[in-house]
Amino acid sequence: MSSDKQSYTYEQAGVSIEAGNRLVKAIGPLVKATMRPGADGEIGGFGGFFDPRAAGYKDPLLVAGNDGVGTKLKLAIDTGRHDTVGIDLVAMCVNDLIVQGAEPLFFLDYFATGKLENGVAEAVIAGIAEGCKISGCALIGGETAEMPGMYAEGDYDLAGFCVGAVERGEQLTGDRVAPGHVLLGLASSGVHSNGFSLVRRLAADKGWKLDRPALFDQDRLLVETLLEPTRIYVKSLLPVVRSGQVDALAHITGGGLLENIPRVLPEGARAVVDADAWQQPGLMAFLQAQGNIEPGEMARTFNCGVGMVLAVTPDKVDAVTSALTEAGEQVFRVGEIVAGQRGCTVRGSAGTWSGKDNWQADHDA
Repeated sequence: MSSDKQSYTYEQAGVSIEAGNRLVKAIGPLVKATMRPGADGEIGGFGGFFDPRAAGYKDPLLVAGNDGVGTKLKLAIDTGRHDTVGIDLVAMCVNDLIVQGAEPLFFLDYFATGKLENGVAEAVIAGIAEGCKISGCALIGGETAEMPGMYAEGDYDLAGFCVGAVERGEQLTGDRVAPGHVLLGLASSGVHSNGFSLVRRLAADKGWKLDRPALFDQDRLLVETLLEPTRIYVKSLLPVVRSGQVDALAHITGGGLLENIPRVLPEGARAVVDADAWQQPGLMAFLQAQGNIEPGEMARTFNCGVGMVLAVTPDKVDAVTSALTEAGEQVFRVGEIVAGQRGCTVRGSAGTWSGKDNWQADHDA
């Protein structure tokens, strides 16, 4: 029988302050490895400082974004593979900043779970630090929340917040795009971080053996191909953006090609994408076949092998293609801008599909 004078502790309620302190100490070197000019390199305070002037900016506009990883996290949790979803978290934020012409400067993360397991948390945060290094931004802080009763055993959730900068007058707003612009596509690294509710439904319904080699790539396990982290395009794109050779960028996330390209188009400009201009990756063909997914649904749900789309004038196509290829990107000439109602039409040998004029949609499931 409990006594009215029983002394309760926070740890008895399921929250370990010591575990949190150990995590902060363990991730200290990971955070310091992401430092860049403008960041102080220390964590543990109530906030993180960043000096845009030390980063080389004279009259910057700040650009901020936040995102998550969607239900790709559930696949990572179920398979015990936690080391790459942190890269996804950073990628989904920094790729959204570069499309504004902004260089990502600093990043903060939010990690929430029912019970803090430092091995899992460290793996996730190591991935976040790696994503920050790839994109050139500093991890200057974050929050780790241990909340018993809020999450099922072993579950956790992530959110990322990133701030970037662009010199005033150099931001990309899409108003420079006009009929005659050429669309270039940059190859994706896989499914990225969108459409995983459908991926997981297919995996369950079709009984996929995730720990076996993929039918389309015998050198890799199927789960490895699905969890391949979102490609970060920042370092390859930043030079051509700053040189003024790119007039608009579209990050192909939830909503696919059909709904993301119109988000950066002005009224009177319509994107026409040639679906036969690049070969659909094996993973995408696998998903389409497994789910008997209509081509139009593919173009609205997945990136279909193109993770970023650029709008450039015809005279800049060769220079931009050469620079991006040299930077390690695979570049496709995927279409053009024509006069018409703002939107996107995808045409190919399998048919023609047009997206609704729903340019503000963004889905990360």
